[in-house]
Amino acid sequence: MADFMDKAMNFVSDKVGNMEKPEADITDFDLKKVSMDSISYHAKVAVKNPYSVPVPIMQISYTLKCSGRVIVSGTIPDPGNIKANDTTILDVPLKVPHSMLVSLGKDIGKDWDIDYKLELGLAIDLPVIGDFTIPLSHSGEIKLPSLSDLWNGDKQEDTEKEI
Repeated sequence: MADFMDKAMNFVSDKVGNMEKPEADITDFDLKKVSMDSISYHAKVAVKNPYSVPVPIMQISYTLKCSGRVIVSGTIPDPGNIKANDTTILDVPLKVPHSMLVSLGKDIGKDWDIDYKLELGLAIDLPVIGDFTIPLSHSGEIKLPSLSDLWNGDKQEDTEKEI
């Protein structure tokens, strides 16, 4: 009887281990808005769901690092579901205070951009498997807005400018 149970457990674990899982990719990371106290960036994440039912996203965790230092981190609780048999595009907003950017003076001074690494974790609730986190990472350069970006053009009443 024990041999039968071992075979059954191995069969189930093989099937669950080889089960197709959702996949994700950071497709874009851009400057979204400049305000008097911060700069908002948005990451676009494409999540492909192979299942015939929607999969709930429990939370999105994010960390933005520049020059090896954490600039901003946080979580977005319960951002919704991944559509069934489809690709869902998620928008992950990150708000960076100007004071954090000022502390990166050396990197900024060279070429008015910042080398960054964005790390995301999509915590999802998979059928049968349970809680599962999809780790994502994206590196590149953030171009900072110039003074003309802040002050040129039509000023909005709240002194914020959409990019």
